[in-house]
Amino acid sequence: MQMVLAPQLRQSLELLQVPILDLHALIQQEIEQNPTLEERPGQDQTIEIEPGGQEGPQDRELDFKEEFETLARLDEEWKDYFFQNERVRPYTSSDAEKRQFFLDSLPQKESLQEHLLNQLAISGLKDEERQIGELIIGSTDDDGYLKMSIEEIAASTGTDPGQAADVLAVIQKFDPVGVGARDLRECLMIQLERLDKEHTLAATIVGQHLDALGKRQYQEIAHALKVSPEDVLKAARFVATLEPKPGRMYNTESSTYVLPEVVVRKVDGKYVVILNNDQVPHLRVSRHYMALMKNPTTSAEVKAYIRERVRSGVFLIKSIHQRQQTIYRIACEIVEKQTGFLDKGIAHLRPLTMAEVARNVGVHETTVSRAIANKYMQTPVGLFEMKYFFTPGVKTADGRELSNKTVKGMIADLVNAEDSQSPLSDQEIQDTLKERGIKVARRTITKYRLELNIPPSHMRKGL
Repeated sequence: MQMVLAPQLRQSLELLQVPILDLHALIQQEIEQNPTLEERPGQDQTIEIEPGGQEGPQDRELDFKEEFETLARLDEEWKDYFFQNERVRPYTSSDAEKRQFFLDSLPQKESLQEHLLNQLAISGLKDEERQIGELIIGSTDDDGYLKMSIEEIAASTGTDPGQAADVLAVIQKFDPVGVGARDLRECLMIQLERLDKEHTLAATIVGQHLDALGKRQYQEIAHALKVSPEDVLKAARFVATLEPKPGRMYNTESSTYVLPEVVVRKVDGKYVVILNNDQVPHLRVSRHYMALMKNPTTSAEVKAYIRERVRSGVFLIKSIHQRQQTIYRIACEIVEKQTGFLDKGIAHLRPLTMAEVARNVGVHETTVSRAIANKYMQTPVGLFEMKYFFTPGVKTADGRELSNKTVKGMIADLVNAEDSQSPLSDQEIQDTLKERGIKVARRTITKYRLELNIPPSHMRKGL
């Protein structure tokens, strides 16, 4: 025995899980595959079913009365989502054109390789040298580092290693400064040389004690170089201004655009949840195909096909409505529980679990998980993933519950306010929180510190 999801149930789960932009694409795909479905343009933002006339009891093949009544009821309910806030202007075709024009107008960034090849073309190198340069540029990663050795480049081009090294030296003078380096030390040294700092203490530290510099072992470096710790610290601060990844400014990875599923606004002192239906097509069943069903000359095979397609379309519209209703109810539950966060910030973020929301909404916990996956909520205090509001917590001495994000914020505040000469250890952070009535294990403090990208105390110590 094996459980198998029905295709319609699988479709319903998929619609629930995908973000709103992908939902639009899925619906468009279904419209293309189902000729009985039509997208209704206009400003009335409704789901419409047009049966094409009154059916009599003799028209048994048009037995869709129940489906039409259900969809008509859903239509009235869904209108509430679009018009629940009088301040929300209907989304028009003009708005869609403006949005598409904005997306089409986004400039395409020049890649690092294109930038380097343009400089290679005017570098004055001979044809053979340019071929070597093209291989070097093609072997440079997005951070600007060369991933092939001189010997490999020479073997690939059938040239002398010395000639390949000369071409690399030319490329290492290109913009951005530090490109073509084979490791971090060489990258920083190229930048120091370009700044005429190759004979300074900073260059000596980079050349001889880079590992110790990364560990902030200033005392050890000062002792080894027989200079004062203050000079080492000054040089370290200068090195910190250099770019360890010169190519990242040319990173051509496309930006990820997200649209909020829900918008939260404060109206008359209360938070109101508004569904974002701009990207949800508004569907209807075609009058043309319903007329074909009534036509006595239409063959039984065609009627059977239309009947199956209409039922599929009805289920799709029901699934869209169910998706929107589920997300709306979960968003309302989140807003109700996290009103303190919306009013006063992260310190008042309450612990919240999917199981708790599932009980209150009346769905399964996995449904909540699917409904909030890759979904965003626009609030008066910013744009957040819906899963951001789901977080475990700890109890304080006075019985209050704090979100772990709130505890992380406290740890970050303690570190930001600490004395750089005597940074707080994890044990000291634990003791401070305990004095405030928050009992957290030291290993949990360490875990949260690492998640906040805060180095340990010995690496935070300044001079």
